[in-house]
Amino acid sequence: MFSSEFSGQNGLPTASRKHVILLVFVLFWMVAARFPAQAQDTPQQPPANPNQQESPPEAGGPQNDVGPYVVPKKKEEPPPPAPEKPKKIENMPDYSITVSVPLVNLDVLVTTKDGQTIPGLKKENFKIMEDGTPQQIANFNQSEAPITAALLIEYASTNISYMYDALNASYTFASGLKKDDWVAVVSYDMNPKILVDFTQDKRAIMGALNMLRIPGFSERNLFDALFDTIDRCDRIQGKKYIILVSSGRDTFSRVTLDQIIKKLKSTKDVTIYAISIGWQWREQMEARGRAGAITQVDWLQADNQLNTFAHLTGGRAYFPRFQGELPEIFHDVAADIRNQYSISYHPTNAKLDGTYRKLKVELQAPDGGPLKVHDQKGKDVKYIVYAREGYTAKHTVE
Repeated sequence: MFSSEFSGQNGLPTASRKHVILLVFVLFWMVAARFPAQAQDTPQQPPANPNQQESPPEAGGPQNDVGPYVVPKKKEEPPPPAPEKPKKIENMPDYSITVSVPLVNLDVLVTTKDGQTIPGLKKENFKIMEDGTPQQIANFNQSEAPITAALLIEYASTNISYMYDALNASYTFASGLKKDDWVAVVSYDMNPKILVDFTQDKRAIMGALNMLRIPGFSERNLFDALFDTIDRCDRIQGKKYIILVSSGRDTFSRVTLDQIIKKLKSTKDVTIYAISIGWQWREQMEARGRAGAITQVDWLQADNQLNTFAHLTGGRAYFPRFQGELPEIFHDVAADIRNQYSISYHPTNAKLDGTYRKLKVELQAPDGGPLKVHDQKGKDVKYIVYAREGYTAKHTVE
């Protein structure tokens, strides 16, 4: 069939036609074999999702009106270089420096000669001298604060007049307390006895005073009882007061007068207000000539001890002759306690050597001269400044 179709005058020779047919067949086979390979190498694309959104570029923001909002990526900055550590010197140990600055707290009371408190004084009106060196006041305040006090009562089997005065003075003090005041009641004869611990319940305080009916001993160990009370009050933070209702006489305490004075000088934040008892009986004995010279010396020594205890701590001592003086005395005591000036300063002598530093507080005018106080009529009024006479500095071993 092929010979008749391609034969003719202008046709190719038979052998040539065979070669051409074979070449075409080879080319067709090569092309047919290539297309399936390309179809297998090309991955099939999934059908396009019409709801799919294109991801925005890294700079953020959509590429069209319905694209998502993407927060731009922050450029990663290299971390700051670490601080250079100081070079350690050989054979030098590591150490740290700590500075302890002492602070002295001082309560000051300013009254007229008649005992009335003088309010309205400012920080510039006070001049504090420590061992003769003026000090710079750091903190200054005056406010009516509640009382934290221990009522220390002498109640011994000595004389009915002493016992009667002690009870009257104690009841008068308790009746003037306010609801925020904290008071403890301690009685003493040969030994101190805690009748009630610190409480704000006035009924408990009155109940403790009602227990003072039958004294146990006639000894009056004032120094031991005061030393023990100071130790107990020292465990309480803040300002404390001891209302000492006593004759001032001591029988045979184990603690000596010098030891109790040293204790008062080293005690902080404790002020003693002393109320003497038995004055009416003493005056009767002197009027009848029944008080001998030794007894009178004992009374003078007792009064001097009460004055010393009060003045060393910045308080006052009272010596009432009659029972009617007690309400006014305790009114003055409460006014003094609630209206004192609280002053603190950093001493120029910062040595922690345990020495006793003497203090002196004066009032000064803006020009540096002495301050003058006038009454409502414009007359000059004499005033008294009550403050502790000194303090004992801390020691380095404390």
